[in-house]
Amino acid sequence: MAFRRRNKSYPFFSQEFLIQNHADIVFSLVIFILIGLMFEATAKTAILFIQPQYNISTQSPEGEVTLYQYGWRDWATILFYFFITIILHAVVQEYVLDKVNRRFHLSKSKNTKFNESGQLCVFHLVSSVWSLYILITEGYLFHPSSLWENYPHVHLRFQVKFFYLTQLAYWLHALPELYFQKVRKEEIPRQLQYICLYLLHVSAAYLLNLSRVGLVLLCLQYLSELGFHIARMFYFTDESHQKMFDVWAVSFVFTRMVTLTLMFLAVGFGLARAENQGLDWDLGNFNTVLIRMTVLLLVCLTQSWLLWKFIRFQLRRWREFRHEQASRKRSAAKQTPRPLKRDSLGHHENGVIKAENGASPRPKKIKAP
Repeated sequence: MAFRRRNKSYPFFSQEFLIQNHADIVFSLVIFILIGLMFEATAKTAILFIQPQYNISTQSPEGEVTLYQYGWRDWATILFYFFITIILHAVVQEYVLDKVNRRFHLSKSKNTKFNESGQLCVFHLVSSVWSLYILITEGYLFHPSSLWENYPHVHLRFQVKFFYLTQLAYWLHALPELYFQKVRKEEIPRQLQYICLYLLHVSAAYLLNLSRVGLVLLCLQYLSELGFHIARMFYFTDESHQKMFDVWAVSFVFTRMVTLTLMFLAVGFGLARAENQGLDWDLGNFNTVLIRMTVLLLVCLTQSWLLWKFIRFQLRRWREFRHEQASRKRSAAKQTPRPLKRDSLGHHENGVIKAENGASPRPKKIKAP
């Protein structure tokens, strides 16, 4: 199964060979793990990579329900879906984005940013719809108090735990993709910033048992980022499409306000008034003043940094717009017709030069050859 067109063959174990065939190599590893399910001796080991672990069965009014906790064996599941994400990344790149790039003939710099936005558009769309579905089915969207009531939320349903595992797998896969996609050196620090921030926030929500609050915040963030990357892709295909950035600007400011409000409501007031205060590793309770303040500080600093980047982005757009308007005025001024100058001998009348006194000027004598 080949994901890339082979224009040139490279030696085995070379850098170019690894970059060109990394999806095929990972696909072989996934097939090897799936084959392990077919044999009784390796089935128990293979299932660690595929199915979320630490499940318990409890009784509820709906009947017997299977819930999940987190533990160190989750790394095996994250590793498997890390491989799956690399394969899906190559599929989207090969069968969608590369075809669009060949159609629009983008420059190399625009091509790199277009591929980045295209990959993130697919991920943000799937994650925002998935998280919104979980919020509706679990009842968190219509009962905001459930975000902090009965904390710690140690037991998770399958779809909640699987969502967090795939989130961690995706953002971990984004690190080696910087190498596989040959991202330019000046672009790597910018991409590393948001990758590490996503890993930090998703891990904190998962490990501190703040999964419900994290679902709401991730849904809002992904919807906002989806609008930005859609606007960015349209801009790269046609630079006259800038109105979508204005729509994204409104959603961005709204997301920042809702994020800060929700965090202070859930962590600053909801958990502060809970009865089970204190640190208990066995019960998964991290409801202490220090941890709450650290979480709030982390979120506030992140939102402030995002707002600072947003303001700089808007100022750059405003300067570019002013520069474009000024250049248009200069070009329009150069194209305006200049008034005809009167001849020193007189003026034109019916195609004949008239002198100031009304007489025609004396014609010049032409010498014979």
